[in-house]
Parts: sequence; C-alpha cells; structure tokens
Amino acid sequence: MAAKKAWEAASKSMLEEVGRWGCMKQTGVSLRYMMEFGSRPTQRNLLISAQFLHKELPIRIARRAIELESLPYGLSHKPAVLKVRDWYLDSFRDMRSFPEIKDANDEKEFTQMIKAIKVRHNNVVPMMALGVQQLKKSLDPNIVNEDLVEIHQFLDRFYMSRIGIRMLIGQHVELHNPNPPPHIVGCIHTKMSPVEVARNASQDARSICLREYGTAPDVNIYGDPNFTFPYVPTHLHLMVFELVKNSLRAVQERFMDSDKVPPVRIIVAEGIEDVTIKVSDEGGGIPRSGLPKIFTYLYSTARNPVEDLEASNAVTMAGYGYGIPISRLYARYFGGDLQIISMEGYGTDAYLHLSRLGDSQEPLP
Repeated sequence: MAAKKAWEAASKSMLEEVGRWGCMKQTGVSLRYMMEFGSRPTQRNLLISAQFLHKELPIRIARRAIELESLPYGLSHKPAVLKVRDWYLDSFRDMRSFPEIKDANDEKEFTQMIKAIKVRHNNVVPMMALGVQQLKKSLDPNIVNEDLVEIHQFLDRFYMSRIGIRMLIGQHVELHNPNPPPHIVGCIHTKMSPVEVARNASQDARSICLREYGTAPDVNIYGDPNFTFPYVPTHLHLMVFELVKNSLRAVQERFMDSDKVPPVRIIVAEGIEDVTIKVSDEGGGIPRSGLPKIFTYLYSTARNPVEDLEASNAVTMAGYGYGIPISRLYARYFGGDLQIISMEGYGTDAYLHLSRLGDSQEPLP
C-alpha cells in the first residue's frame, strides 16, 4: 500500500513537471543552421548541441504528452494511444533525470540515451494509426470525417513535432560518425541529387508493386542528374516513395488486363527558390469529392494493414492512408509543400515543392 502511495506521489509530481515544461517556449532551427553548425563537429560543438537538446527535447516531448491526455471523442483512452503516451512520459523522465552535461563523457552518455529514445518511438505512427482505428470502430457511424477536424489537426501537430524531434536526435547522433562520406553533415547531404533519390525511391516502390501484383508499371524520370542542393535524403526518399507507390497502385489496378500500361512519370525541376518534383500517372485520378480526404488520417481506399501491425513489419503497397498526409508534413518541415491535382477519369499529378534556401525555421506546433 505504501509503495502504491509513493508511486502515485511520484507520478503526480512527474505530471506536474510535464505541465511545467510543456509551457516553455520551443526553439526552432533551420536546415541551413543545422548544416553550418554540423559542418564542424568538434568536441565543443557536440557539447553545445547536447546541451541544447537536453533543454529543448523535454519541452517538445512534454507538449505532446500533455496533448495526448486530452484528445476528443475519447481517443486518449484507446489502448494504443495510452501506449504512445507512456512512451512519451518515459522519454520525458529519461531526459529530465539526466544530469547537466559538462564534458565529453556526459555528452557520450547523453547521445546513447537519446538514441534509445529514438528507437523507443520507432512505432509511434502505426501505433497512433491503430488508436485511430480503435476509435473509428467505436464511433457513431453518423460522425463523418469533417467532424473529426480536431483529431486531424492534433495528428498534424503531433506528427510534425515527431519529425522535428527525430531530426534533432538523428542529426546529433550522426555527427558522431568518425568518417562521414563526402558532402554529408549528419543527416543532411549538402550536394543531394534529387534525380538520384527519386530513382532509388522509385525502385523501392516498384519492387513492392512487383511483390503484390507480380508486375509493375515503368517509372520514367526526367531532370538533370547532376543538379544537387542541400537536403535530407531520407526525407525526400520517403516522400517520393509514397507518391510513386500510390501512382503505381492506381495504374496497376486500372490497367490490370491491358497489354499497354502507361509509365509513371517523374519530372524534377530546379527553380531559384524551389526544387519541384512532379509525379504524374494515368491511374484514373481521384474524384473531386475524394481529394480533401487524401490528406486526412482517417481515410484509405486500401485494405487496412494496421491489424497486422503486431504480426509483421513489412511495408505494404497501401495502408493506413497515412503516406500522403505525413509526406506533406515532411515537405512543410523544411519550408516546402505537397499539392495533389487530379483529373478524374485520367490520372493524378502530385507536386512536391522543396525549399532550396534552407532558411525556413522548423514549424513548431
């Protein structure tokens, strides 16, 4: 009994601390700043970076933990969401119980700890998807997507914040690489070729299509392979992969019995402010009434693989309906955007705008 009381008191004081930290101001950083700061990963810079994260990460984590407590329609009480909330509280506790970082040894230990936090949060997206599915099952069917605006807005903030937390941790951890490849600063490639990343992402998407359907449309890429600009290749890979995967599925299903299957086309254009990547398909398009839905988290035309979440980690061809809204957040994280234009009866064009300037501050929800 005494142990239970002590535990309750401890958790109460921790929740009060979460509340206190959640009110503090977040500090955004830009791609350019991360790149310039990380280009000299001296011991002193690593120490400064760790000290910054030691103060910044608990603020960001606390804000999300607080939001997870008060979601509408009872979403906060769904088992999967409670699990995510516990991950955030555990990470907050780890961060806050870590002493002040004074020297290289402290910094090394701190780096190991935030690495473990990043791993702990690996499954946050599918787990939240599971929570939303659990909610959908229990909701009155008369509540339509439009009524769930608050949940969409929360998920946008939540996932945007997660991208930022993972970027900051990933960047700090990667700066410890003793022999980084040329032009690599942490997670950032200072001379990234968008054509090359698009090629790799398309190959990955095609191999999944081949696995699911036994065949896959071609992907043709247009653009200068020698053109480069600073960006995070893993982010771009994820976005192009999602867009191409959707296009391949649409084309494949529309031309299932046809001998002549039109290719998916990717065009990479370099502007002064933006690099734009257009993914074009002739997969029949999306009706106009369906377009707003593709950016929501509660909609997917495909069967839902979330139920298999516990059983497998395989990437499926289509899924939680999360690829598109999350890709848009990745684009916006560094000042870009994602737009989708459809011609019902013909096909879809997705425009991925990436900011070339690298000056935009992180959007901090």
